[in-house]
Order: sequence, then C-alpha cells, then structure tokens
Amino acid sequence: MLSLLLAAAQTDRLPPANPVPYSQPEVANVMAPVDALLAAIAARDGAALLRQVRADGGATAAVERADGTRSVRRMSWAEFAGGVKPGAERMEERQGFPAVEVDGDIAMVWAPYTFLVNGTVRHCGTNHYDLIREGAGWKVLNVTWSQRSTGCDAR
Repeated sequence: MLSLLLAAAQTDRLPPANPVPYSQPEVANVMAPVDALLAAIAARDGAALLRQVRADGGATAAVERADGTRSVRRMSWAEFAGGVKPGAERMEERQGFPAVEVDGDIAMVWAPYTFLVNGTVRHCGTNHYDLIREGAGWKVLNVTWSQRSTGCDAR
C-alpha cells in the first residue's frame, strides 16, 4: 500500500479505489443511513433525516445553472432538514450505483443521482457523503452534491 501512495504522490494521482461493486460486508451498514436519509427526503420528513446525521456536520450544494453561473451553499443539518417539509409534491431521488470506501471508523459514498419532482427531472449531479461510525452504527457527517439542470436523464 505504501508503494501505491508513494507512486500516487509522484504522479499527482490518487491510489486506485476499491472495485465496484465493493463487496466488503460493512458496505450495507454504511449505506443504511444514506438510504434512510434519501427515504426521509422522499417522505418529506425532516425529523427522520436528522436521525441519520451527526449534528456537527451539514450539507453543501455546488450548483451550476443553465446559464453557466455557479454558486455554493452550505447549510447546517437543521437548516437542511428545515427545508424538508410536508407538501403535495412527490420528491424522488434516484441514486446510481455508489462507490463506497471504508477505513476503520470513516467511510465515503460517491454516487450519481437524478432528482425528480412529480416524476419530472429537476436536477442531477453527484452526491458525496462522508460518514463516521458511532458505536455500532454509522452517521452521515456531511453530504456535498453537485447540481445541474442540464444534461440530466431519468436514470
């Protein structure tokens, strides 16, 4: 492993990631709070979302608008969950096959997604979750996502 890291440092490239699908048994445990967080968004249940996260983390959106302008918005989990409210619209996030990395008590999940409202694509991009093991379970510390409204498909 050290030789891979040294080679990566010399070439400005990261060492190879684990193969996809990643077969380590811990993957299902890591994905549990990610899946529950997405289910809470679909259910429009901010309280359920907060049960999956560490309060000291948060959410960051890197938005690219159709006109090419960009912005970054950082939210606390309380702010993010406050935007997940009951309503008539049906929200659905279709997440593609995730890449998962686990090292001891930290984990990373990287996955493409498409976000739909009432069956219509609103935006797409990539989700990046970083997680921390707490006791016997995992909590999402942060989620960062890219967001664009062009070039999206319904996945």
